[in-house]
Amino acid sequence: MQAPATLQEAIQFFSDYENCRQFMVAVRWEDGQVRCPQCGSVKVTYLANAKLYKCSEKHSRQKFSLKVGTIFEDSPLPLAKWLPAVWLIVSAKNGISSYEVHRALGVTQKSAWFMMHRIRLAMQTGSFKKAGSDGAEVEVDETFIGGKARNMHVAKRKKKIIGTGGKGKAIVFGVMERGGKVHSQVIADRLSKTVRPIIKDRVVPGAKLYTDVMLGYSGLNDEFAHQMVNHAVEYVNGRVHTNGLENFWSLLKRGLNGTYVSVEPFHLFRYLDEQCFRFDNRATKDNPLNDADRFTFAMTQIAGRRLTYAELTGKVGETAV
Repeated sequence: MQAPATLQEAIQFFSDYENCRQFMVAVRWEDGQVRCPQCGSVKVTYLANAKLYKCSEKHSRQKFSLKVGTIFEDSPLPLAKWLPAVWLIVSAKNGISSYEVHRALGVTQKSAWFMMHRIRLAMQTGSFKKAGSDGAEVEVDETFIGGKARNMHVAKRKKKIIGTGGKGKAIVFGVMERGGKVHSQVIADRLSKTVRPIIKDRVVPGAKLYTDVMLGYSGLNDEFAHQMVNHAVEYVNGRVHTNGLENFWSLLKRGLNGTYVSVEPFHLFRYLDEQCFRFDNRATKDNPLNDADRFTFAMTQIAGRRLTYAELTGKVGETAV
């Protein structure tokens, strides 16, 4: 099914429920055959008046909507609001805040915040193959995420800033294949015992590996063609540099500092998934993706994923008092 090409077209197109229904069927099932999320049966009937499907097999919850079994499940918001929200987040280079979505779609800010996190779950690709195959060059680097001391109230500065350097900040580690995809994750520290297993898991043995001179990267020469650049002296030495990842860090921090402003450390990995998705699906000479392509790809990943508000806020298992 042909998807809209622009945000304006998307809003107009998805304002018609029948268009939403046909698009959801196309992205969830490649053969266009609707299947029951409970038993997998194809013996289902569409109930047009109720806008539901009904499974002919005997089991509970025979009736289901197209939201069931996706990130949209149990949401009272219509697909006419959900689908433009997906379009907005996958196409906004620096991200889009929940307040912007709240104003644009006419939902509460709290609902918009929850929507954005559910969409970020669909943006987790989980398909990063090992970098460095076929002679590709790989960059490895790390960065600190946290508030700037000069922007903090003196009381908060004393509480947050511990010592010098990156103490008191979150550490994000990245692996990038030049011209390819990037993997990033939050790590506890920059010690060799932490970063080396990640590198071994994400980079093929013998690959050309470029890092800075952090001590955690020492001892990699036995498994990789490892070269380092000393940033105290230079940032580029021929092919040896980490400028590709520095560019990714710049894009990430532009969104965190300029759009989202205040990100709790326990949610940081979700924002990394968001930025990695947009970066991995960016338009290049060899892969001229556009907003519609990114939107459609994200929508193919909505099934089989669920994020409840209790899980998101860390209140799973809590009961009301």
